Amino acid sequence: MEAMVQNRSSASASAYARTLAHPPQELRGGKLDRLGEGIGKVVYASRHWVVKRERRPSEIVALIVIWKAMRRVERLLPGRLGRNLLSRPSIQLRGLRVLVQALMYPLPRTVWMASHIGQVFEVYRSRDSRGEQLARTLLTGTPLVPETVSFPPTRVRVGGWPGWLMVAEATERVECTLQDRLSELARARRFDEMEIWLDRLLETRQAGWQRGVFSLDAHLKNFGVTSDRVVLLDPGGLTDNWEEIADRLGFEDEVTRPHIQLGLEFTLRDRPDIARRFDEKWKATVNTEGVRSHWPAGESPEAA
Repeated sequence: MEAMVQNRSSASASAYARTLAHPPQELRGGKLDRLGEGIGKVVYASRHWVVKRERRPSEIVALIVIWKAMRRVERLLPGRLGRNLLSRPSIQLRGLRVLVQALMYPLPRTVWMASHIGQVFEVYRSRDSRGEQLARTLLTGTPLVPETVSFPPTRVRVGGWPGWLMVAEATERVECTLQDRLSELARARRFDEMEIWLDRLLETRQAGWQRGVFSLDAHLKNFGVTSDRVVLLDPGGLTDNWEEIADRLGFEDEVTRPHIQLGLEFTLRDRPDIARRFDEKWKATVNTEGVRSHWPAGESPEAA
């Protein structure tokens, strides 16, 4: 796979971030807000740019421990407490992560890495690294991802711990996630526009397949809105491995109502006609034949 990525890289003149002599001024003009976080990264933002802090391995392992525990007790917690903790990182979750790290500290790292938790960590780290490489090689400079700029290493101030970061790269800040845009349109009863954005999501996915990448992590919070485009935010779930793609498509074949799988059941409750049309489009698009028909000529999925 690495050889394939390298070959594609040499064939694409747009596969590199724009290089600046100096970082954007707004990154140095004040403290950056903590915008969000995932299992492997914490994101800070100015008005137009975002920078990322890579989590330490101990933080990632602690979050995996919490995630596995929450999955087991989610149904026992009142309301949506368990789901909200997992889907909307909060001060409580950060505190819990610090506590788990402290409890893990006396145990040698080899103990954790030899467990199932260690296996999950290694799979996550491997897939995240591969996804980042695929995005840099195949998607940088395309309309499918926000613009990225690089510059000499620069110290920036950030809200919360650790207070500052050394960064050499920044990414264009999107207007909002696709999930937030759809929720906003639903509250305003602008359902026709919702359908347009759902169509754009499918178009973005197909455009990714045309470049030889498939997202295993295609949930609505992993896509952003900028102008009239839907863009991929976190490339960690990208793959060009057909075994993984086929496995995911096998799961998709079992999903009868994709809008519910994407968390749109409540959002589209008043427009079952839009939900039905979207489900039909999704099922007609996200399948083995649909992916193969969009895959780059001369790079059959079986060889990926």
